Amino acid sequence: MELSGLEMSTANFSNEDSVNMQYVDMDFTCNTPPVSTSSHQGPGGAEQQTMRVYLRVRPFSKEELADNEDQDCVVIENSQMVTLNAPKGSVTMKSSEKGICTSLHKFSFSQIFGPDKTQSELFEDTVKSQMWDFLEGKNALIFSYGVTNAGKTYTIQGTPKEPGILPRVLDATFHYIGSHVYEGMDLKPYHRNDAQHLDPDQVRQERSAKAAIFGSVKEECDPPRASGGLESSSSLFYDQSVLAGNQTEAGSSQFALWVAFFEIYNEHVYDLLQPSLCSKPKKRAALRVCDDGAGNAYVKDLRWTNIQTMGEASKLLQFGNRNRSAAATKMNQSSSRSHSIFTMKLLKIDGSTVKRISEFSLCDLAGSERCNKTKTFGERLKEAANINNSLLTLGKCISALRNNQTDGMKSSYIPFRESKLTKLFQAVFCGKGSASMIVNINQCASTYDETLHVMKFSAVAKQVVQVIPVQPVEALAPCLVGHDGKPLVRNGRIDSQDLEGCLSEDEEDEADMSLLPQNELVNVIESLRTKLLAERRRRLVQEMEIRKEMGNAMFQQLMEGEELRIRQVEELKESYQEKLENTFEMYKDAFKEHAYQSAMNNLEDDYVPLDEFLAEQERVEALNRKVSELETLMSSVDGGVCARPTVDRSCQTRATEGWHDEQCKQLYKEKCALERICEDKQQLISSLETRLMEVSKTLEKIRDGFLEKSADLELLQRQGDNQTKSMDDLIRRSVEKDGEIDSLKAEVAKLSQKSPVKPKTKRGLLANLREAVTSPRKSSAGRTLRKTVRPVHH
Repeated sequence: MELSGLEMSTANFSNEDSVNMQYVDMDFTCNTPPVSTSSHQGPGGAEQQTMRVYLRVRPFSKEELADNEDQDCVVIENSQMVTLNAPKGSVTMKSSEKGICTSLHKFSFSQIFGPDKTQSELFEDTVKSQMWDFLEGKNALIFSYGVTNAGKTYTIQGTPKEPGILPRVLDATFHYIGSHVYEGMDLKPYHRNDAQHLDPDQVRQERSAKAAIFGSVKEECDPPRASGGLESSSSLFYDQSVLAGNQTEAGSSQFALWVAFFEIYNEHVYDLLQPSLCSKPKKRAALRVCDDGAGNAYVKDLRWTNIQTMGEASKLLQFGNRNRSAAATKMNQSSSRSHSIFTMKLLKIDGSTVKRISEFSLCDLAGSERCNKTKTFGERLKEAANINNSLLTLGKCISALRNNQTDGMKSSYIPFRESKLTKLFQAVFCGKGSASMIVNINQCASTYDETLHVMKFSAVAKQVVQVIPVQPVEALAPCLVGHDGKPLVRNGRIDSQDLEGCLSEDEEDEADMSLLPQNELVNVIESLRTKLLAERRRRLVQEMEIRKEMGNAMFQQLMEGEELRIRQVEELKESYQEKLENTFEMYKDAFKEHAYQSAMNNLEDDYVPLDEFLAEQERVEALNRKVSELETLMSSVDGGVCARPTVDRSCQTRATEGWHDEQCKQLYKEKCALERICEDKQQLISSLETRLMEVSKTLEKIRDGFLEKSADLELLQRQGDNQTKSMDDLIRRSVEKDGEIDSLKAEVAKLSQKSPVKPKTKRGLLANLREAVTSPRKSSAGRTLRKTVRPVHH
């Protein structure tokens, strides 16, 4: 794609502040119809106009074209209408395929600037009108919004060849001032809308601080991170005739331009124009956001610097950009981690009097993106969370403003004070200036979902109507204070306008009453006493109503919490019962397995096969039979020897003794072997008996533990039964109370029908409490309590 008329590189165009965060989906209405941005007069002469929202589309880079990012996701229909087509693989396309939403979205803007539009065309069509309002004494705010790598910083600051909005506004302001520059630095902005007169010592301090800033810029060798400044020799093409005509209208008045440059980083405000930041000897000091008492927020101890030429403005921008918080992410090599705000205040001075003060702020918001695409972690993730909160608060404020304007009967709370960014711009959003937004997007398919969220946000912002009251010039005159912050006394008295701005109502009343006669003082005191009593009565009624509402809300919350806790107790009881039964089963299985394994190990140690045991038993029986036979034979032999003749006695005796000795030896050996076998078997039997005793003891322990667990389970079941009975009693009582209330309501209805005039009944606190008590019981009257009874395994 050729960039006709755009002398800049895509890398410079995409060099912008970004935020690495998980994008929060804000539910904004898309496909909004075009809203007219024309202004009209409202009640009281106030000017009403919708917020001007512009769209700028960044061109593709060579790397994006090589990565096939060009899928016709963004189609510019005309100068005010754009169409977004969801690419394949995006979350929007997946949702549309499921029938949740559509894949085609149309959005309307005040004006759309395509990739071929130049910086000068953007300035002429967007910022120039607000710049004229700023030069004529009105307040203005411009902030850029969009995803990271979309060209926000390029739009605000630009490059040396193609300056952005900020340098062009500064250059136009100096052309408007021309030679009417107030060279003295003794008149300085104070708080939000006032001016301060400085003494000579304070003027010298201002000049030395300014010289320190410019000296550090000269000594800086490296180029700044985002060179949005202009050299003094550079020229911008403005309509010089118009500027000269406006200079003649200024007359003898002079102008002083004071600027401030700060950032909001991790919800802390830091001054970017502190000279000590160049060497960074210590941690930066965070500034406080305070209120001036009139509903205007300002940054306390913020450094305001007086600039008189475009060269000084360029050096100031370089110094401030060098101190900005930046880091490299996956999607941007120089990603800003903060919201930067550049504020200009133009003082119109007539002699030594400040006639008016106008303010112009340009806010470069940090970009929005998803953390999974930038791979943020640690400190970068903390920064992303804080930026996410501030952008979310900005979206909630704009959405609340839109809702309050569309629904005039019901006004919702606008959370301006939830973020420092919205707190500082609350006055502009509430009508003390005009605000506009420049939405920057890219056409990449990978960031389509983030771009769609940004477009939805801009659709809501475009519907916000700004009511700018038309005030006379005299009402805009600031209060001039001295170097100590107190109103200046002129000619021995304080001006009436200063008195109104500085004194409270009580002090004014006291000053006026001191001049009244005694009878009028008595009348004033009586009237004030009457007003005081009426105010106290009103406050008392209001306090009673608030207490009543708070009591009802608190009681309802307590009842809901009690019902929730009852459900949680029941769920916990069921889960604990299930866990207890599972534990019992697990222990039983473990005990059985342990007992079986122990018995098997003991049997394996002393195991004797059945065949061997039977064979050994048969051998023992055979040996026993032989022993009995031998005993019988011995007895018979002894008897036969005694009956034989005496002649053969000697021979027989010798033969019998030899045979008998041999038999005895053999029998003795067999007897010893049998005794040893019997001893072994007896030892085996005793060991088996010991093992059996141990197994029986283990089984007894298991049985005792199981009985204890069974008793605990029965106790829990009895407790559950008691709770069920108590709940049944409560439900029965609530039903009875409901019946009584219904009967009372019927009687009240009969009485109201009989009475000719229906008086407006006021419900007391007791009735509201009773209704709050009965309403959750009615809803839970039909609910049955589930009781889980599980079998007990003995």
